[in-house]
Amino acid sequence: MQLTTIRELALMYDKTTPVRKYGLHDRDTGSSKVQVALLTERINSLTGHFRTHAKDFHGQRGLLRMVSRRRRLLEYLKRSDLAKYRQLIDELGLRH
Repeated sequence: MQLTTIRELALMYDKTTPVRKYGLHDRDTGSSKVQVALLTERINSLTGHFRTHAKDFHGQRGLLRMVSRRRRLLEYLKRSDLAKYRQLIDELGLRH
């Protein structure tokens, strides 16, 4: 088991900023917009990990689960509120 270095701590994702930015209130972690934003933060933070640990196949499986969950949440958001969906993907830079 490895000890966490300062560099690894810097690569960890920030949970509070997406909650404050996309949530309805400060403790909102359940709305679709917040969940998508948090998953995007986690996915982006893991890209550096996979650059150095290319053969971490168990981690890749977890990453694929996160991407699939985000895709399903985005599909739900697109069905339920198209304007919020378009605004969110523009702000997160997910699609072009």
